[in-house]
Amino acid sequence: MTALPETDVAAVRRWCAARIPDHARHQVYLDCEVADRHLTVVERRLPYWADGPDPPADVEWTRLPIARLHYTQIRREWTLYWRDRNLRFHLHNHIPPTATVTDLLAAIDHDRNGIFFG
Repeated sequence: MTALPETDVAAVRRWCAARIPDHARHQVYLDCEVADRHLTVVERRLPYWADGPDPPADVEWTRLPIARLHYTQIRREWTLYWRDRNLRFHLHNHIPPTATVTDLLAAIDHDRNGIFFG
């Protein structure tokens, strides 16, 4: 059982779905992986060799973590983490913790340094 607010999990899932245009969803999409205390935004891509009108049904999509949203239940706040090239997550020091997960999604959307979608 997760300790994450279900409305926040739903908001992140909606955000992920809205980030990719319809015409590209056969090649790439964003996913929200749920853990006990955090959500991980993951980019999934069809391998280049499988791209085409009829990719094999059993093809495994690649997985690249983009950001992690950590929830502290006792304070009821979210913090944002970015991923380095070694797939390790680090606290984003310039984005303060917030009670509203959509504030962190907006920070990802407006990232001018290319930390998340560089």
